[in-house]
Amino acid sequence: MREHEIRAPRAIEDVAAELGLGPDDLMLFGRQMAKVEPHAVYRGRRRAGQARLILVSGITPTAAGEGKTTIAIGLADAFRLLGKSVCLALREPSLGPCFGIKGGGTGGGAASLVPADRINLHFTGDFHAVTAAHNLLAAMVDNHVYFSNPLGIDPRRITWKRVMDVNDRSLRFIVTGLGGAAHGVPREAGFDITAASEVMAMLCLARDAEDLRARLARTLVGFTYSGEPVFADQLKATGAMLALLRDALLPNLVQTREGTPVLVHGGPFANIAHGCNSIIATQLALDCADWAITEAGFAFDLGAEKFFDIKCVTAGFDTAAVVLVATVRALKLHGGVAPEDVARPNPAAVAKGLPNLDKHVENIRRFGEPPVVAINRFATDTEEEVEVVRRRCGYLGVPVAVAQPFSRGGEGCTTLAQTVMAHAEKQSKPFRPLYDWSEPVQTKILKVAQSMYGARGVVYTKEAERDLQLIARYGFDKLPVCLAKTPTSLSDDPKRLGRPTDFDVTVRAIQPATGAGFLVVLLGDILRMPGLPREPLATQIDVRDGQIVGLS
Repeated sequence: MREHEIRAPRAIEDVAAELGLGPDDLMLFGRQMAKVEPHAVYRGRRRAGQARLILVSGITPTAAGEGKTTIAIGLADAFRLLGKSVCLALREPSLGPCFGIKGGGTGGGAASLVPADRINLHFTGDFHAVTAAHNLLAAMVDNHVYFSNPLGIDPRRITWKRVMDVNDRSLRFIVTGLGGAAHGVPREAGFDITAASEVMAMLCLARDAEDLRARLARTLVGFTYSGEPVFADQLKATGAMLALLRDALLPNLVQTREGTPVLVHGGPFANIAHGCNSIIATQLALDCADWAITEAGFAFDLGAEKFFDIKCVTAGFDTAAVVLVATVRALKLHGGVAPEDVARPNPAAVAKGLPNLDKHVENIRRFGEPPVVAINRFATDTEEEVEVVRRRCGYLGVPVAVAQPFSRGGEGCTTLAQTVMAHAEKQSKPFRPLYDWSEPVQTKILKVAQSMYGARGVVYTKEAERDLQLIARYGFDKLPVCLAKTPTSLSDDPKRLGRPTDFDVTVRAIQPATGAGFLVVLLGDILRMPGLPREPLATQIDVRDGQIVGLS
């Protein structure tokens, strides 16, 4: 790795020039961050199908994650070191994990984004804009009810919660409008985290401002006393929400520590939303480089499934290859080792955990895409443990490469980059979605549960059965499904590690996200507002001599 590339970030104008973008194409946020102006985002630069898209996903992770973002950054840096035209497209970090248990979302060590502290915190204000637009609609719903309620909205059936970008379990269920007649109509309500906001999903799935306007307009907020749906446009909220989101719709340009261009835009979680960066940013990466690398959240069964079945179907994207990130420590966890012991050498436990890797390789192949396994090597991994994974990949007929992005940056991923280039489809063959959007909702859910998770079947609660009836009544049944479940297991039970068998998944509820254009299917005990751990990372963050410290 070149020391000057680490110590001296390039001016953002120089990074943009590598993508064919000029100074007039940028809205600057200091020397190291910029938004790409609308005329540059939508003008297009290359023939359809000329660039190749690489997706980075992973096996079922430990609580700290297995370094998918770090691998994606190191892989992009390696492509650039090898003289390739490349652009990375990633999600924006949420404050929830930053202050909670996982830390920042800008990679790690030598494979990081810069300026990491600004990207991890307020960045260019996109999360704040999504929060404001979402909560403006919530306020307008309550205001409508307060002032004589001409639409006849039933306060008991308002489905639009509020959001904030901090983990806070105490806000999951609340009562608003207390204090007397002057302060609103009392009703049960609650908060989701901003990454689970439907507005965030709309921002990431919209092709342009007019598409976003249409999505905002058709957003379901609740039902009337007579049972009829109420949408945002009926409250005349669409224009103001779009105004708040005007600049947030533009992708953000930054760089890696080695100077590789990165578009960071949008931030839905993969366990409670669709887990991908924006269509606009991914398309811009494909327009501006020969290779575009992107990442989907959590394991392949969560973010990557939705990447294909929702994002790719919506945008017409296709991948040339899928990189599956595996770690020795995660395999040991799936092999029965306690989380506090995963750093200790244990080749037998690695071998015992391999069925989890097997399942994710199978899942990639179900979409008809070529998999490449990246072993993200940690300092505590032994050669014997790594060899266990190599041998399994050989048995599966899957190309594999060891990568060390954290310690060596792009140089630590050159073998992986060469492996990906050698096995990527020169002309992407159309992937095979798991289901057709026109199929019955139960069929779509069952196909995902059986093919991705290995479930035996699907069980519906009484509430979920009522939701199915409502969805069919109002014609929402042709939407794709966005299954929300625990990220720590292939099943909907976070304690079932490895490759679970002989299990059913339980659908607790199904929420129509008509603006985003999918149905949120809540499995098991999954919640859309996380809580802080006993010792949150927020306790370690401080400002010393003007520099933020402890933001890992």
